[in-house]
Amino acid sequence: MPLAQLISPLALDQKRQQPGLVILDCRFALEDPDYGQRCYAEGHLAGAHFADLNRDLSGPVTKGVTGRHPLPDPARLVERLQAWGIDNDSDIVLYDDGPGAYAARAWWLLAWLGKREGVFILDGGLKAWHGAGLPLSLDAPPHVQGHFSGQPDHSLLLDAEHLQRRLGQPELTLLDARALPRFRGEVEPIDPVAGHIPGAQCAAFTDNLGSDGRFLPAPQLKQRFAEKLAGRSPEQLVAYCGSGVTACHNLFALCLAGYPLARLYAGSWSEWITDPARAIATGD
Repeated sequence: MPLAQLISPLALDQKRQQPGLVILDCRFALEDPDYGQRCYAEGHLAGAHFADLNRDLSGPVTKGVTGRHPLPDPARLVERLQAWGIDNDSDIVLYDDGPGAYAARAWWLLAWLGKREGVFILDGGLKAWHGAGLPLSLDAPPHVQGHFSGQPDHSLLLDAEHLQRRLGQPELTLLDARALPRFRGEVEPIDPVAGHIPGAQCAAFTDNLGSDGRFLPAPQLKQRFAEKLAGRSPEQLVAYCGSGVTACHNLFALCLAGYPLARLYAGSWSEWITDPARAIATGD
């Protein structure tokens, strides 16, 4: 079974009565942290649990040390997954109402904990669900205690120290998921320092999607990332972004394209710039 899987709204609608299916609503807005919870209360997919980026899918921020969305404590995350009814063999569907970055963060965290089968992202998110004429629910999901027993796979991560040592190595492919103006350092609406990690290439995560908000077909994604790799091994690819969220979208798209699961620099730009000794670059 492939690691990265999409599910269409109609396929999910047919699957919703499957015993043991778990649906996670991952809606979030960086500028309005309570947005996702409010939207969930106003209507969500029937049976969905709400997974908050700050509270559930990230750990505590330490100013001047961590990035904006550190990884959550693995044991605490496992407890949350169990509280949502997740077992080791559960099928899980993830969705948000944007381009899929928050759903992709949840997908990556599940893969990090060893859950690598039966995890789907709703292709096109809530926009596609509404477009298919499918309803939302106001009902709270029933509480079912799960027995998920995941363990973190630290081989999927690269920290700042190890990344710094690898900068300049010809085999490294470092992809920045932020939009091109932020990558170039022309604008920086979120973090206090503009620019990118030296040697990185811009691979804006929104370019994984078509105009309809759905993921591009696998052959197109494969070509997109083949151009970034330029003959280098995908095993040496590292993804980052502003805070370790949208980079997960690129990692998901890479897997959709048939590449292996690459490594994440989870602290990303917002952590990188906490140490003024770390080099930064601007422009292309």
